[in-house]
Amino acid sequence: MSDTVITRFAPSPTGFLHIGGARTALFNWLYARHTSGKMLLRIEDTDRARSTAEATAAILDGLKWLGLEWDGEPFSQFEQAARHREVAMQLVESGKAYRCYASPDELTAMREQARAEGRPPRYDGRWRDRDPADAPAGVQPVIRIKAPNDGETVVTDRVQGDVRFPNKDLDDFIILRSDGSPTYMHAVVVDDHDMGVTHIIRGDDHLTNAARQTVIFNAMGWEVPVMAHIPLIHGADGAKLSKRHGALGVETYRAMGYLPAALRNYLARLGWSHGDDEIMSTRDMINWFDIGDINKGAARFDFKKLEAINGVYIRSADDAELTANLVEALPYLEDYTAPTLPLGSALQAQLQQAMPGLKQRAKTLKELAEGAGYLFVSRPLPLDKKAKELLTGDARALLKILASELSAIDDWNAASTEAVVRAYGENHDIKLGALAQPLRAALTGRSTSPGVFDVLAVLGREESLARITDQAA
Repeated sequence: MSDTVITRFAPSPTGFLHIGGARTALFNWLYARHTSGKMLLRIEDTDRARSTAEATAAILDGLKWLGLEWDGEPFSQFEQAARHREVAMQLVESGKAYRCYASPDELTAMREQARAEGRPPRYDGRWRDRDPADAPAGVQPVIRIKAPNDGETVVTDRVQGDVRFPNKDLDDFIILRSDGSPTYMHAVVVDDHDMGVTHIIRGDDHLTNAARQTVIFNAMGWEVPVMAHIPLIHGADGAKLSKRHGALGVETYRAMGYLPAALRNYLARLGWSHGDDEIMSTRDMINWFDIGDINKGAARFDFKKLEAINGVYIRSADDAELTANLVEALPYLEDYTAPTLPLGSALQAQLQQAMPGLKQRAKTLKELAEGAGYLFVSRPLPLDKKAKELLTGDARALLKILASELSAIDDWNAASTEAVVRAYGENHDIKLGALAQPLRAALTGRSTSPGVFDVLAVLGREESLARITDQAA
């Protein structure tokens, strides 16, 4: 086996890249980068009825968006079918596997008898040592591995420890179907060997598969890769992860406005930790990650924690970078329609200017976009319910006066507009809030926004005065 660590992420292209798969990919990627190794990508597309090009594209796009770039070209399992058959025949020729001609009726009878006797349904090995000359005419056999009859198969796992499986429970499972197609169990072993995989990091729902795959590795005389089976993700209530808990596709998290770096950070903390560190840069995660530190217990998905971490990333982001992230995300965000996309350079510059105030109030890009909505609307502004309530007759009269006061400003910025509004309030014994609230409603159409003087600065003199005048008495 190579001295270079080689991990692999091996999704089935039958649907989106769900959040559990994304975490598995992340752990493989982190360990490969931590050890200066490689992470390969294998598309397990042998189920031709359910595998689709659209699902494959969604998986690749999801990985790229998350920043989990794989090494080399994606590897198609289906394209290796001839190699899988070749290895199955090698096992037959070496006496480690055999042709089985048991009919469907015979297999059904075996299962029913086992249940009647209180035993788990297992193939009884009737063709294991039988003379091939007894084969019935016209029947295409399956190929079964000769699993050990006695003792146990031990999976030495970096997360779970030594896991022991009585060999009597493994039975002589099928590695090649009667039509010549390989089973998943067999194809995975051949692919892992041929790809030079040294470490298999995957969900612990594959732990039983690991025992059967170890049987094939041993039968071929191949070194068994290091195994690390990760506990599955549960919901915050401890139940199996469902859509209401967060069992969604990566593209849905993108549409909900999460940053890739924040989602990586959160997923890394689901089942792995480094002391009490909550916010970790990608460089930190790569430096610190080791599969031996993965927890044995199931992690719990918590949307509030993800949202909090995302908010930290948004607040600490560079304004130009965050603006670019938001502009890129706008077409994906749920329930949000910007003006004509892509945004023009002038509007993007305005968005970046507004970013310091916007990002302090947002936990997702969706909230950021909603906060920036006042930049995208055309006059006269639509007013939400609370904004309408703020714009009383007295408030509109104040707006008319403020428009006149503000129009005298030559050097228009947040500080100069604030000075004028404060001075008017002090001279007329009016609290700043009583002036700022109708101003905010007139400028944004809402009762909440970034600081009203920041809004005045971002909108500029002409647009600000026009919006105020629209709502003045």
